[in-house]
Amino acid sequence: MVAMLAGTVAILSYGDFPLAFLLLRRNKMIEQSANAVVMIRPERFYPNPETALDNAFQGTVAEAPQAVAARAQDEFDRAVNMLSEAGVIVHVFADTSSPEKPDAVFPNNWFSTHHDGRIALYPMYTPSRRTERRIDLIDRLRESYRVTDVVDYSSYEGHGLYLEGTGSLVLDHVHRLAYVSLSRRADREPLEKFCADFDFEPITFESIGDDGRPVYHTNVMLCVGSEFALVGLDMIDDSASREMLRTRLESSGKTIIALDRNQIANFAGNAIELHNDHGKLLVLSARAAENLAPAQRATIERHARLVPLALPTIELAGGSARCMMATIHLPSR
Repeated sequence: MVAMLAGTVAILSYGDFPLAFLLLRRNKMIEQSANAVVMIRPERFYPNPETALDNAFQGTVAEAPQAVAARAQDEFDRAVNMLSEAGVIVHVFADTSSPEKPDAVFPNNWFSTHHDGRIALYPMYTPSRRTERRIDLIDRLRESYRVTDVVDYSSYEGHGLYLEGTGSLVLDHVHRLAYVSLSRRADREPLEKFCADFDFEPITFESIGDDGRPVYHTNVMLCVGSEFALVGLDMIDDSASREMLRTRLESSGKTIIALDRNQIANFAGNAIELHNDHGKLLVLSARAAENLAPAQRATIERHARLVPLALPTIELAGGSARCMMATIHLPSR
Protein backbone atom coordinates (compact mmCIF):
# COMPACT_ATOMS: atom_id res chain seq x y z
CA MET A 1 0.00 0.00 0.00
CA VAL A 2 2.50 2.56 -1.21
CA ALA A 3 0.64 5.86 -0.97
CA MET A 4 -0.02 8.23 -3.84
CA LEU A 5 -0.57 11.87 -2.88
CA ALA A 6 -3.33 13.86 -4.59
CA GLY A 7 -5.81 16.66 -3.96
CA THR A 8 -5.62 19.94 -2.09
CA VAL A 9 -5.67 20.99 1.54
CA ALA A 10 -7.05 23.96 3.43
CA ILE A 11 -4.30 25.64 5.43
CA LEU A 12 -5.07 26.76 8.97
CA SER A 13 -3.72 30.06 10.17
CA TYR A 14 -0.89 30.21 12.72
CA GLY A 15 -3.35 31.04 15.47
CA ASP A 16 -5.36 27.89 14.92
CA PHE A 17 -2.85 25.23 15.82
CA PRO A 18 -2.08 25.95 19.49
CA LEU A 19 -5.80 25.52 20.26
CA ALA A 20 -5.99 22.45 18.07
CA PHE A 21 -2.94 21.03 19.83
CA LEU A 22 -4.47 21.60 23.28
CA LEU A 23 -7.67 19.89 22.17
CA LEU A 24 -5.66 16.95 20.86
CA ARG A 25 -3.91 16.58 24.20
CA ARG A 26 -7.14 16.97 26.16
CA ASN A 27 -8.86 14.32 24.07
CA LYS A 28 -5.79 12.04 24.24
CA MET A 29 -5.66 11.80 20.45
CA ILE A 30 -1.90 12.11 20.33
CA GLU A 31 -0.23 8.74 19.82
CA GLN A 32 3.42 7.87 20.17
CA SER A 33 3.51 5.73 17.08
CA ALA A 34 2.61 6.69 13.52
CA ASN A 35 0.86 4.67 10.82
CA ALA A 36 2.49 6.51 7.89
CA VAL A 37 6.07 7.26 6.91
CA VAL A 38 8.05 9.05 4.23
CA MET A 39 10.90 7.13 2.62
CA ILE A 40 13.35 8.32 -0.03
CA ARG A 41 14.49 5.80 -2.65
CA PRO A 42 18.25 6.33 -2.97
CA GLU A 43 19.71 7.43 -6.29
CA ARG A 44 23.48 7.46 -5.65
CA PHE A 45 23.89 5.74 -2.30
CA TYR A 46 27.34 5.18 -0.78
CA PRO A 47 28.94 5.61 2.68
CA ASN A 48 29.62 9.34 2.85
CA PRO A 49 33.26 10.21 3.74
CA GLU A 50 32.14 13.53 5.24
CA THR A 51 29.75 11.95 7.74
CA ALA A 52 32.27 9.23 8.60
CA LEU A 53 34.33 11.81 10.49
CA ASP A 54 32.06 11.49 13.55
CA ASN A 55 29.93 8.44 12.74
CA ALA A 56 31.58 5.32 14.14
CA PHE A 57 28.73 3.17 12.82
CA GLN A 58 29.77 3.63 9.19
CA GLY A 59 31.53 0.98 7.15
CA THR A 60 33.59 1.06 4.00
CA VAL A 61 33.16 -0.59 0.62
CA ALA A 62 35.63 -1.41 -2.15
CA GLU A 63 33.04 -2.12 -4.84
CA ALA A 64 32.03 0.12 -7.71
CA PRO A 65 29.56 2.82 -6.61
CA GLN A 66 26.96 1.61 -9.11
CA ALA A 67 26.94 -1.86 -7.57
CA VAL A 68 26.59 -0.50 -4.04
CA ALA A 69 23.75 1.82 -5.07
CA ALA A 70 21.94 -1.02 -6.84
CA ARG A 71 22.08 -3.21 -3.74
CA ALA A 72 20.81 -0.34 -1.57
CA GLN A 73 17.91 0.23 -3.97
CA ASP A 74 17.00 -3.45 -3.80
CA GLU A 75 17.08 -3.41 0.02
CA PHE A 76 14.96 -0.25 0.00
CA ASP A 77 12.33 -1.74 -2.30
CA ARG A 78 12.06 -4.89 -0.21
CA ALA A 79 11.75 -2.80 2.97
CA VAL A 80 8.92 -0.75 1.46
CA ASN A 81 7.11 -3.95 0.47
CA MET A 82 7.47 -5.43 3.96
CA LEU A 83 6.19 -2.28 5.62
CA SER A 84 3.25 -2.04 3.23
CA GLU A 85 2.38 -5.69 3.83
CA ALA A 86 2.50 -4.97 7.58
CA GLY A 87 -0.18 -2.29 7.14
CA VAL A 88 2.01 0.82 7.21
CA ILE A 89 1.28 3.65 4.75
CA VAL A 90 4.54 4.36 2.92
CA HIS A 91 4.94 7.58 0.95
CA VAL A 92 7.86 6.84 -1.38
CA PHE A 93 9.73 9.70 -3.01
CA ALA A 94 12.51 9.32 -5.55
CA ASP A 95 15.78 11.04 -4.74
CA THR A 96 16.59 13.93 -7.04
CA SER A 97 19.64 13.16 -9.15
CA SER A 98 21.42 16.51 -8.73
CA PRO A 99 23.26 17.34 -6.62
CA GLU A 100 24.53 13.95 -5.53
CA LYS A 101 23.15 13.01 -2.09
CA PRO A 102 24.63 9.77 -0.70
CA ASP A 103 22.56 9.96 2.52
CA ALA A 104 19.19 10.86 1.00
CA VAL A 105 17.81 7.51 2.18
CA PHE A 106 17.79 8.96 5.74
CA PRO A 107 15.13 11.75 5.56
CA ASN A 108 14.32 11.79 9.28
CA ASN A 109 17.37 13.99 9.86
CA TRP A 110 16.13 17.00 7.89
CA PHE A 111 12.41 17.17 8.75
CA SER A 112 9.83 16.03 11.27
CA THR A 113 6.04 16.26 11.34
CA HIS A 114 3.78 16.98 14.29
CA HIS A 115 0.23 16.38 15.44
CA ASP A 116 -0.73 20.08 15.28
CA GLY A 117 0.05 20.24 11.58
CA ARG A 118 3.50 21.78 11.78
CA ILE A 119 6.62 20.56 10.04
CA ALA A 120 10.12 21.34 11.32
CA LEU A 121 13.19 21.67 9.09
CA TYR A 122 16.54 21.12 10.78
CA PRO A 123 20.13 22.42 10.60
CA MET A 124 22.44 19.72 9.25
CA TYR A 125 26.03 19.28 10.39
CA THR A 126 27.52 18.04 7.13
CA PRO A 127 27.33 20.43 4.15
CA SER A 128 26.71 17.59 1.70
CA ARG A 129 23.51 16.70 3.57
CA ARG A 130 21.95 20.16 3.51
CA THR A 131 20.77 19.73 -0.06
CA GLU A 132 18.50 16.89 1.11
CA ARG A 133 15.91 19.43 2.32
CA ARG A 134 13.14 19.50 -0.29
CA ILE A 135 10.25 21.92 -0.34
CA ASP A 136 8.68 19.92 -3.18
CA LEU A 137 8.32 16.99 -0.78
CA ILE A 138 6.60 19.21 1.78
CA ASP A 139 4.26 20.51 -0.92
CA ARG A 140 3.35 16.96 -1.86
CA LEU A 141 2.54 16.15 1.76
CA ARG A 142 0.15 19.11 1.81
CA GLU A 143 -1.97 17.28 -0.74
CA SER A 144 -2.90 14.52 1.74
CA TYR A 145 -2.29 16.15 5.13
CA ARG A 146 -3.12 19.41 6.85
CA VAL A 147 0.10 21.38 7.12
CA THR A 148 -0.40 24.51 9.22
CA ASP A 149 3.16 25.86 9.19
CA VAL A 150 6.73 25.01 8.30
CA VAL A 151 9.21 26.02 11.01
CA ASP A 152 12.69 26.31 9.53
CA TYR A 153 15.71 26.06 11.84
CA SER A 154 18.27 25.72 9.05
CA SER A 155 19.63 29.25 9.64
CA TYR A 156 21.49 27.84 12.66
CA GLU A 157 23.92 26.31 10.16
CA GLY A 158 25.33 29.79 9.60
CA HIS A 159 26.22 29.92 13.30
CA GLY A 160 27.82 26.47 13.40
CA LEU A 161 24.95 24.99 15.42
CA TYR A 162 23.08 21.83 14.49
CA LEU A 163 20.14 19.63 15.40
CA GLU A 164 19.66 16.73 13.02
CA GLY A 165 15.97 16.01 13.33
CA THR A 166 14.78 12.79 14.86
CA GLY A 167 18.30 11.46 14.62
CA SER A 168 19.29 13.91 17.36
CA LEU A 169 15.82 14.09 18.91
CA VAL A 170 14.06 11.01 20.26
CA LEU A 171 10.59 12.34 20.98
CA ASP A 172 8.00 11.11 23.44
CA HIS A 173 5.00 12.74 21.77
CA VAL A 174 2.52 11.82 24.50
CA HIS A 175 4.55 13.05 27.49
CA ARG A 176 6.19 15.91 25.51
CA LEU A 177 9.76 14.83 26.26
CA ALA A 178 12.68 15.32 23.86
CA TYR A 179 15.57 12.98 24.68
CA VAL A 180 18.89 14.20 23.26
CA SER A 181 22.41 12.82 23.46
CA LEU A 182 24.50 15.95 22.95
CA SER A 183 27.05 15.82 20.14
CA ARG A 184 28.32 17.84 17.19
CA ARG A 185 24.96 17.14 15.59
CA ALA A 186 22.86 18.14 18.60
CA ASP A 187 23.56 21.59 20.09
CA ARG A 188 21.72 23.05 23.05
CA GLU A 189 20.65 26.34 21.46
CA PRO A 190 18.60 24.95 18.55
CA LEU A 191 17.36 22.18 20.84
CA GLU A 192 15.98 24.66 23.35
CA LYS A 193 14.41 26.72 20.56
CA PHE A 194 12.72 23.65 19.08
CA CYS A 195 11.43 22.55 22.50
CA ALA A 196 10.04 26.01 23.25
CA ASP A 197 8.33 26.18 19.88
CA PHE A 198 6.90 22.64 19.92
CA ASP A 199 6.12 22.24 23.65
CA PHE A 200 8.70 19.59 24.55
CA GLU A 201 10.85 19.33 27.66
CA PRO A 202 14.50 18.69 26.75
CA ILE A 203 16.14 15.72 28.49
CA THR A 204 19.87 15.90 27.73
CA PHE A 205 22.80 13.61 28.47
CA GLU A 206 26.05 12.49 26.85
CA SER A 207 26.63 9.00 25.49
CA ILE A 208 30.06 7.79 24.44
CA GLY A 209 30.97 5.14 21.89
CA ASP A 210 33.72 2.57 22.12
CA ASP A 211 36.02 4.95 20.24
CA GLY A 212 35.71 7.55 23.02
CA ARG A 213 33.71 9.97 20.88
CA PRO A 214 30.13 11.14 21.55
CA VAL A 215 27.52 8.97 19.87
CA TYR A 216 26.60 10.92 16.76
CA HIS A 217 22.79 10.49 16.96
CA THR A 218 20.54 9.76 19.91
CA ASN A 219 18.42 7.37 17.88
CA VAL A 220 21.18 4.77 17.58
CA MET A 221 21.14 4.24 21.36
CA LEU A 222 17.52 5.03 22.30
CA CYS A 223 14.12 4.03 20.94
CA VAL A 224 11.01 5.20 22.79
CA GLY A 225 7.80 3.27 22.15
CA SER A 226 4.36 3.62 23.66
CA GLU A 227 5.05 1.24 26.52
CA PHE A 228 8.75 0.37 26.34
CA ALA A 229 12.15 1.87 25.60
CA LEU A 230 15.24 0.27 24.10
CA VAL A 231 18.20 2.11 25.58
CA GLY A 232 21.97 1.78 25.75
CA LEU A 233 22.40 2.92 29.34
CA ASP A 234 25.98 1.59 29.34
CA MET A 235 26.85 4.27 26.77
CA ILE A 236 26.35 6.99 29.42
CA ASP A 237 29.48 7.23 31.54
CA ASP A 238 28.13 9.71 34.06
CA SER A 239 26.17 7.76 36.66
CA ALA A 240 23.89 10.66 37.59
CA SER A 241 22.91 11.20 33.95
CA ARG A 242 22.42 7.48 33.48
CA GLU A 243 20.06 7.22 36.44
CA MET A 244 18.27 10.41 35.42
CA LEU A 245 17.51 8.93 31.99
CA ARG A 246 16.37 5.65 33.52
CA THR A 247 14.09 7.48 35.95
CA ARG A 248 12.54 9.72 33.30
CA LEU A 249 11.79 6.75 31.07
CA GLU A 250 10.30 4.73 33.91
CA SER A 251 8.26 7.65 35.27
CA SER A 252 6.64 8.01 31.84
CA GLY A 253 5.49 4.41 32.02
CA LYS A 254 8.15 2.74 29.87
CA THR A 255 9.43 -0.76 30.45
CA ILE A 256 13.18 -0.45 30.00
CA ILE A 257 14.98 -2.91 27.76
CA ALA A 258 18.67 -2.27 28.35
CA LEU A 259 20.93 -2.82 25.34
CA ASP A 260 24.63 -3.57 25.68
CA ARG A 261 27.33 -1.96 23.56
CA ASN A 262 27.49 -4.83 21.10
CA GLN A 263 23.75 -4.62 20.51
CA ILE A 264 24.00 -0.87 19.98
CA ALA A 265 26.84 -1.44 17.49
CA ASN A 266 24.52 -3.80 15.62
CA PHE A 267 21.75 -1.15 15.42
CA ALA A 268 19.41 -2.70 18.01
CA GLY A 269 18.69 0.79 19.30
CA ASN A 270 17.90 2.19 15.86
CA ALA A 271 14.31 0.95 15.81
CA ILE A 272 10.96 2.72 15.46
CA GLU A 273 7.51 1.87 16.78
CA LEU A 274 4.76 2.19 14.17
CA HIS A 275 1.22 0.83 14.13
CA ASN A 276 -1.33 -0.70 11.78
CA ASP A 277 -5.06 -1.23 12.23
CA HIS A 278 -4.45 -4.18 14.53
CA GLY A 279 -1.70 -3.04 16.88
CA LYS A 280 1.86 -1.86 17.35
CA LEU A 281 4.88 -2.79 15.26
CA LEU A 282 8.57 -2.45 16.06
CA VAL A 283 10.51 -1.92 12.84
CA LEU A 284 14.23 -2.65 13.01
CA SER A 285 16.88 -4.26 10.83
CA ALA A 286 17.33 -8.02 10.57
CA ARG A 287 20.83 -7.55 11.99
CA ALA A 288 19.37 -5.71 15.00
CA ALA A 289 16.71 -8.37 15.58
CA GLU A 290 19.30 -11.16 15.46
CA ASN A 291 21.25 -9.44 18.25
CA LEU A 292 18.33 -9.24 20.67
CA ALA A 293 18.40 -11.71 23.53
CA PRO A 294 15.38 -14.06 23.82
CA ALA A 295 14.18 -12.30 26.99
CA GLN A 296 14.41 -8.90 25.30
CA ARG A 297 12.50 -10.14 22.28
CA ALA A 298 9.81 -11.60 24.54
CA THR A 299 9.42 -8.29 26.37
CA ILE A 300 9.07 -6.37 23.11
CA GLU A 301 6.58 -8.86 21.72
CA ARG A 302 4.27 -8.28 24.67
CA HIS A 303 3.78 -4.79 23.24
CA ALA A 304 4.59 -4.92 19.51
CA ARG A 305 5.18 -7.27 16.61
CA LEU A 306 8.72 -7.28 15.27
CA VAL A 307 9.17 -6.29 11.62
CA PRO A 308 12.83 -6.98 10.70
CA LEU A 309 14.18 -5.47 7.46
CA ALA A 310 17.29 -6.77 5.68
CA LEU A 311 19.52 -3.68 5.30
CA PRO A 312 23.19 -4.80 5.21
CA THR A 313 24.21 -2.37 2.47
CA ILE A 314 22.27 0.64 3.73
CA GLU A 315 23.69 0.10 7.22
CA LEU A 316 27.18 0.68 5.82
CA ALA A 317 26.26 4.38 5.77
CA GLY A 318 25.93 4.39 9.56
CA GLY A 319 22.15 4.36 9.87
CA SER A 320 19.53 1.65 9.95
CA ALA A 321 15.76 1.09 9.86
CA ARG A 322 14.73 4.01 12.04
CA CYS A 323 16.85 6.49 10.08
CA MET A 324 15.14 5.51 6.83
CA MET A 325 11.70 6.69 7.97
CA ALA A 326 10.35 10.16 8.64
CA THR A 327 7.15 9.46 10.53
CA ILE A 328 3.91 11.28 9.62
CA HIS A 329 2.01 12.63 12.61
CA LEU A 330 0.11 15.26 10.61
CA PRO A 331 -3.72 15.28 10.60
CA SER A 332 -5.26 13.99 7.40
CA ARG A 333 -6.95 16.54 5.18
